[in-house]
Amino acid sequence: MNVSAAVGYPTSRETLMSLQDKLDAFKADFEGKKAPPHVVAVMHKATADLIASGQAERALKAGAKAPEFALPDAHGATVRSADLLQKGPLVLTFYRGIWCPYCNMDLQAIEAVANEIRALGASLVAISPQTAPSRRKSERENGLSFPILSDHGNALANQFGLRFRLPDDLIAVYKGFGNDLAIGNGEDSWTLPMPARYVIATDGTIAYAEVNPDYTRRPDPSELAPVLRRLRANAAA
Repeated sequence: MNVSAAVGYPTSRETLMSLQDKLDAFKADFEGKKAPPHVVAVMHKATADLIASGQAERALKAGAKAPEFALPDAHGATVRSADLLQKGPLVLTFYRGIWCPYCNMDLQAIEAVANEIRALGASLVAISPQTAPSRRKSERENGLSFPILSDHGNALANQFGLRFRLPDDLIAVYKGFGNDLAIGNGEDSWTLPMPARYVIATDGTIAYAEVNPDYTRRPDPSELAPVLRRLRANAAA
């Protein structure tokens, strides 16, 4: 599940596909042709168990107050949510890591609408537990115009209700792929955030929340624009 083998430049056909179509196509190819059946079984069980835990239903939802944060970007500068919210709404996406092809496709899809998001007055940041070199690499290889901030130990993800620990058999699978999160994240908790996307209004209230314990399922970024237009209309009223 290395990024270099996961996502290439889109073909003309791929540009017409929705984000979920692309994710489904990658999943079918990976599980059908590349991953051994016992690996697929471990991954499916871990996802099913996380879904059954109900954690996604307990994560912060629209109407809740978003936790404030002050996190370093990939170059060491501190980014504060309070500063961003003074300028307008904030689009926040929680990102597992550059090793996750589903996450990279998700970031690329968000980048495709980043100018529209900014034109609607919003800021955009991604949040990841990765170390700075991996975040810089992710920004570069995914062609991002927005920063990936460091959430060491998934502390902020925990405040949003997103942090979970990988089961031991899945940890073994990840290590078998050469993906040691203790190294990649700079700490050994073996936790990740559930993929999530939020829109936070200027008063700190969550206006939109999409959390999915199945990392192969992601909302289409086209859902963001109507939320931001509504917030802009409300502010002008």
